[in-house]
Amino acid sequence: MTTKQTVPAVPDLSAVTVIVIGDVMLDQYIWGEVSRISPEAPVQIVRVARKTYTLGGAGNVAANLAGLGCRSVCIGLCGSDEPGRELRRTFADLPIAVCLFEEDGRPTTVKSRVMGRGQQLLRLDEEHTARVDDITASRILEEFMTYLPSVDAVICSDYGKGVFSGMLAYDIISACKARGIPVLVDPKGGDWTRYQGATCITPNTAEFLQVAQFDPTDEKDLDARAGTAINAFSLDQLLVTRGAKGLSLFVRGQEPWRIKAEAREVFDVSGAGDTVIATYAAGLGAGLLPRDAAALANAAAGVVVGKLGTQPILRSELEETLVRREFGTAHKIKPQERARAMVETWRGQGSRIVFTNGCFDLLHVGHIDLLHKAAALGQRLIVGLNTDASVRRLKGDARPILPEHERAALLAALECVDLVVLFDADTPLDLIAALEPDVLVKGGDYTVETVVGHELVLGRGGSVEIIPLVQGKSTTDLLARIKT
Repeated sequence: MTTKQTVPAVPDLSAVTVIVIGDVMLDQYIWGEVSRISPEAPVQIVRVARKTYTLGGAGNVAANLAGLGCRSVCIGLCGSDEPGRELRRTFADLPIAVCLFEEDGRPTTVKSRVMGRGQQLLRLDEEHTARVDDITASRILEEFMTYLPSVDAVICSDYGKGVFSGMLAYDIISACKARGIPVLVDPKGGDWTRYQGATCITPNTAEFLQVAQFDPTDEKDLDARAGTAINAFSLDQLLVTRGAKGLSLFVRGQEPWRIKAEAREVFDVSGAGDTVIATYAAGLGAGLLPRDAAALANAAAGVVVGKLGTQPILRSELEETLVRREFGTAHKIKPQERARAMVETWRGQGSRIVFTNGCFDLLHVGHIDLLHKAAALGQRLIVGLNTDASVRRLKGDARPILPEHERAALLAALECVDLVVLFDADTPLDLIAALEPDVLVKGGDYTVETVVGHELVLGRGGSVEIIPLVQGKSTTDLLARIKT
């Protein structure tokens, strides 16, 4: 047994094409406020504020591939109904080639999640799981075959909604094997005979337990059962997702690989399996070894479980995660040009950019309070930091107490800070002009009119926010206390 933690750089995936075929769903999120219990029954009352829609099932797998920069194709079913039209509209916002077939009497599969207080309160499933009819299955296979000659990998996303109830999986796997194209399966149920001959199957622990009875706490038992499954179903690989235990990769003729889970706060595991199979397939399609593709998939899963709701991985997020792992928080400290490129990426993702600045010499609780409150005003917080030379011009030769690299490192270590950019001028005006933040923040000893750069930000439709100071907390006071 080998424990694998080294993660390769994210390869160029722009030329990688992956077909996703299977059960496409619409994920509906009903967001609301919860403040009281119903007088009719002991249940919470949710006051609905808004509804949002994302791709689910095979659609989410395709969205993950698109987020990684792959060329993705999604083939599946939807109903001739309003959820089906919403599904098509959601696909239209993404660079995915889509073919959705409609079958008489079959509605669009919808999973509705009621969200309140930052968590899922209830899920409602609207679905029709009967086997797809032979005519529709033939149309799906015919469409699949038109794309097959130009793809690098294929994913069968089986959520048990009827697409793979017949012989479709067998026909797809046979066609892929004949052309040497890797085909990966996200399985459903305890009968894997329809996946016979696939390159890889990616069950979670519960799904694998349906096929192979084993003790989840016994690694040797898992290894033995995995080997049996590989032989029984003529697989090349088996990738078991194990939640907090990470991933276990089994490759025919090789030692098992254990990959530890990313240590981070988990908000929502919805769609994590989709992210794993998408990233793993993309890695294989790009020529990575299975163990390296699995390590990349594990890192990607660690990102998406930190998001609320079904959200795909983005290449920029995965790259940022890998840089953070290698360099710690030092990756947050960037020169102006690199910072500007990152801001453009964040803005393209819909993030609201917040900017504040200062010397931050001897970081204290007043600084921390301001930074946390500033971060709450948007999705990304940038801190402009005066260089040592700039601090000396502003505060005299006795300052700064801490050199710029230490002050930058302390700021970067704060979770609420996304980027630290040093500037050598007396004011951050040029930096603000370059980064174009949406929100400009300063402490309570300023007014809007005295904040450097307020004209630039307000002129672009942004805002300037003044955050009250924490009384008695300043570097000057701290130095005075130290001297006494």
